[in-house]
Amino acid sequence: MPGSAAVMPVIATDRAELAAVRDGMAGTLALVPTMGALHEGHRSLIRRARQLADSVAVSIFVNPLQFGPDEDFDRYPRTLAGDIEACEAEGVDVVFAPTREAMYPDAPQVTVHSGAMGGVVEGAARPGHFDGMLTVVLKLFNLVRPDVAVFGEKDAQQLALIGRMVADLDLPVEVVGGPTVREPDGLALSSRNRYLSAADRRTGLALWQALRAGADATADGPGAVLDAARAVLGEAADAEPPFELDYLVLVDPATFTEVAPAHAGPAVLAVAGRVGATHLIDNIALQFGTAKES
Repeated sequence: MPGSAAVMPVIATDRAELAAVRDGMAGTLALVPTMGALHEGHRSLIRRARQLADSVAVSIFVNPLQFGPDEDFDRYPRTLAGDIEACEAEGVDVVFAPTREAMYPDAPQVTVHSGAMGGVVEGAARPGHFDGMLTVVLKLFNLVRPDVAVFGEKDAQQLALIGRMVADLDLPVEVVGGPTVREPDGLALSSRNRYLSAADRRTGLALWQALRAGADATADGPGAVLDAARAVLGEAADAEPPFELDYLVLVDPATFTEVAPAHAGPAVLAVAGRVGATHLIDNIALQFGTAKES
């Protein structure tokens, strides 16, 4: 049973400690990479990882490369003691919690380029974000040497890019997605939710409400999906505090390019924006039927 072990995980804070632990491990290893501030969404990924491998590692590192100059790197929540307690409760075997110096002994000169997919949607709203994310994920794969890595589906573009990197660079890691976990009111769990005031939270619920409205219109095609979602977000833009939209897109899940008006097959409806200073994202997977005649 998840959490039944109740054994303190081994804590590695540098490369040498991690290598010593990893070299002594038998069987398969699943990795759950995180930036800490663990919540039930992370814990669900840990439980999924436990199903997939003999041992589970969790990495906790707030990666500076994926934050823009005006983003929240300095104030991003850091709760290592509580995170380790959560890992212990879930029976995690190893926690890798490196310092910035341990992760980047020198300023990196060679990094991962996320390509065309990394420059659209969330990548267009946050230039350079996905290059930094893929760089640290590749480093974690090389240091931890997992057989399986588990990521949340809430960050759908991130998950798609990691899968693309693994395929393109022939990395010996299986990438698995875990379903988005939501609060009872529908708000997707995020470490950044702790920034939200009660009023911010009421406005932020518009993301999930917009996605649900779009999903309800799937039978009428992509245009109707976007129109229904836009209507909800338009009301949220007039709320107090207002929702400031970064993007609302309906995209191909393999490329994150926008789908055609007569699209048939899978798609992702993705939305992002800001409530006050807090950046929120969400998405929902949709399936469209036979393409309509033009």
